[in-house]
Parts: sequence; C-alpha cells; structure tokens
Amino acid sequence: IMNHYETVFILNPVLSETQIEETVKKFEDFLIKNGAKMVSKEDWGLKKLAYPIQHKKSGFYHLFEFQAPGEAIGPYELEFRRDERIMRFLTVKLDKHAIAWAEKRRNKLKAKA
Repeated sequence: IMNHYETVFILNPVLSETQIEETVKKFEDFLIKNGAKMVSKEDWGLKKLAYPIQHKKSGFYHLFEFQAPGEAIGPYELEFRRDERIMRFLTVKLDKHAIAWAEKRRNKLKAKA
C-alpha cells in the first residue's frame, strides 16, 4: 500500500549550487529506487532560520511530496541523518485533507508561474 508523504529538509547554507542539486537528486533517486512515486518537488531557496542550527542562521529549504510504501521511510530518514549536508528534515504522512490542501497549493503556485 502506498502512503502519501511530504518531507521538508534544510541544506547547509555553505553548499554550492552544484552540491545542492546533487544532494536533492540523491534523495529523490533514493526514494524512486525504494518504490516511491514523486508527486512534486519545490525549491524554497535560502531562508533565515528561527534559531541557529549548527551555528548557521540560514539554510536552503526543499520540499518533496511523494507516494511511497511505509517501509521505505525508515531507510529514507536514516539517509538524511547520515548526510552532513542536511541540517534538519521532517517527513509527515498526509491524510486526505492534507493531500487536497497540498494539491490546491501546487495549483496556486502553477498559476503564479
């Protein structure tokens, strides 16, 4: 059974554009290899943090929305913990209301583009 998930992760602000792209691709590939289907990816860019993390005041935010089997999440999060380029991450399982809200937000973003 495929569940619907959303992960927001923060990358270290000292990374280059290339390093960021490589890191994002690494996690996307990891999900796909583990049977996930990507729904959407968003690059929120460099944002100021509410409080310093690892003595950094900002970080590059990214969002993945995807469908995956539940057993893929443990190894996926372990991969985040092992990667020193990742400062924080949070994965949440979306219920039907959150899925509808995420879809509405995506459509709003598309309309702006």
